[in-house]
Amino acid sequence: MDIVALGYLGITSKRPDDWTGYATSLLGMQLVDRGGATRAFRMDNRKQRLVVTDGDDGLGFMGWEAADAGALDRLASRLDNAGIRVELAPQSLADERFVDRLIRFQDPEGNVNEVFSGQHIDMDRFVPGRPISGFKTGAMGMGHAVLKVIDADRQMQFYRDLLGFRLSDYSSKPYPLYFFHVNGRHHSFAMVGLGTRGFHHFMVEYESLDDMGQGYDLALLDPERVAFTMGRHTNDYMTSFYTHTPSGFFIESGYGGYVIDPASWQPHETFDGPSLWGHDRTYMPEKQRKEIEGLRLDLARRGVRGPNCPWLESVRG
Repeated sequence: MDIVALGYLGITSKRPDDWTGYATSLLGMQLVDRGGATRAFRMDNRKQRLVVTDGDDGLGFMGWEAADAGALDRLASRLDNAGIRVELAPQSLADERFVDRLIRFQDPEGNVNEVFSGQHIDMDRFVPGRPISGFKTGAMGMGHAVLKVIDADRQMQFYRDLLGFRLSDYSSKPYPLYFFHVNGRHHSFAMVGLGTRGFHHFMVEYESLDDMGQGYDLALLDPERVAFTMGRHTNDYMTSFYTHTPSGFFIESGYGGYVIDPASWQPHETFDGPSLWGHDRTYMPEKQRKEIEGLRLDLARRGVRGPNCPWLESVRG
């Protein structure tokens, strides 16, 4: 695949100081001194993974890592041949993103995508904003991003057929959901057909179950912070919870996500709803909340289970 990971994300917000406290004290990211209204955060040895700039609340851009400079050129040509306007970013913007080369373009619903080669490494040790053992990044990137979309079929053609994302699985109830992988992470990108355009959430995955669980305790200190209670997903088996961000969308904090073999993986439809247990959507209207609860209770009555968590397998092994 020409695109191999989600390298970084850009968020727009009128509340950069709120983002500083949220990203460091709750998520455990490291603040990078950028000055002005811009805030940048590290998760590992990369110079930056999350950038918050001034603007109306929402997604600014998604930054995708190309396999190499040749893959970046191939993708740019493929998009250009398909009639997609591709901008070769000036070196000043590439320097701002801490990458060697960078192209920019929009998907059919106006979401900005950036694809880069040569993301810069920071030789200084990553210092988390709260005591954690680290995030699961490396070759699998910073996590995953999920969009709310108006026309899922059109978006599917763009991300799958032009960008080369591979479908992991999909479902139609309680709403259309499509999950895509670009490496061993079950999904680095997903879209939910809610009939509206926007940013739904992004996910960060911890190396330790306790790092994630302690984050949940911290989030519960603010009764308005938690959007999805602790739970486990049916498709990637991620144990996680979701919180409201200062920009209104969600962040999923997770542990133990499923690592697939992209070479042998077969896309398929799923029918069991989004979660094996938990993930009560406290922000939803009661009718929708009960519908999703019904799916979970049906799984409980049928005794549907996922594989054991990696930490338990390691103990048994």
